[in-house]
Amino acid sequence: MERIKVGLVGANRGSSYGHIFKAHPRTQVTAICDINLERGREVAKELNIKESSIFADYDRFLDRADIDIVFIGTPMPFHAEQSIKALERDKHVLSEVTAATSIDECEELFKAARRSKAKYMMAENCCYYHYIREWKSIIEKAVIGEVYYMEAEYLHEIRNLLYNKSTGEIYWRMKRPPLHYCSHSLGPLLMFLKDDYVVRATGSGKRSDIIPNLGPGSINMQVGLFETKKGVTIKLLRSSVYAGPYQLNYVVYGTKGFLERKSEENGRIYVEGQDEVPRNVKWSIEESGAPEEALKGGHGTSEYFLVRDFIDSIDSDKQPPINIVKALEITVPGIIAHEAVMKGGVWLDVPHFE
Repeated sequence: MERIKVGLVGANRGSSYGHIFKAHPRTQVTAICDINLERGREVAKELNIKESSIFADYDRFLDRADIDIVFIGTPMPFHAEQSIKALERDKHVLSEVTAATSIDECEELFKAARRSKAKYMMAENCCYYHYIREWKSIIEKAVIGEVYYMEAEYLHEIRNLLYNKSTGEIYWRMKRPPLHYCSHSLGPLLMFLKDDYVVRATGSGKRSDIIPNLGPGSINMQVGLFETKKGVTIKLLRSSVYAGPYQLNYVVYGTKGFLERKSEENGRIYVEGQDEVPRNVKWSIEESGAPEEALKGGHGTSEYFLVRDFIDSIDSDKQPPINIVKALEITVPGIIAHEAVMKGGVWLDVPHFE
């Protein structure tokens, strides 16, 4: 069977995913596109991509490169536009998070994915952390009963990626409100719910005291509160500037117990009728039995299994796990929650695309 040809857009993230695609028996990396040609050449050398398949112009890349799949690892403001252009040429798309940055973009992307003969998947790697996959199995087996409340905290201090303190230069992330980058927190939580999605959202958090207020990315912290169609309540905490170490924490409460992960791998589980007190558990992002190449992309073994599912969806002609509908279910609530913040913390309906 002929290998599926992959083109990478955005050399930095492209390098990580490129090594996973290179190791996959069904794919080969044949082209790369980056506005920084030198960086593109560096990654091309790593992945044995020939000089004639290195591009700086995205449209030329789409029209001239010998590719079946486009991996989009560019800055978030380009994801929707670049995905749409690839889908219009019936190229399969694996896009970094989030899917889009506005409701209008979400609508256009949805239409393009529906028109295209190709597959679309959003690369939310947190959904593929090993312990998230373990939790999904636990929840599907009703070990902790019916889920009614969940929360997540994604606190990642990246002030140097928002602006240059010495020169005052502003980077694209300064224009991104904290809640717009909700996929790492909301994505895994929604994977636990069957046939359910967010229908209402509100939020809080406007102050910028930690760094200069040069855009919504400078907001100290935002809290998002969401309600699903089936009445599950979800709370998110998001910051790109807070004073503290990286944190990605989750808690899921069910009618018979709870699951919790805080502070790296440390976590707990409690099941009513089985445990007198919560049990301490190590929740790892890596699957211990995975092959060596599973660690080539980073973020534990998550991206290895993500790519495997994406390729399987193409080979089997089925919808990817995080298809356009799921991608927008994860993306849209954060956009609406920030809008609710700016309107004074009102509750707003969240549009659903299906």
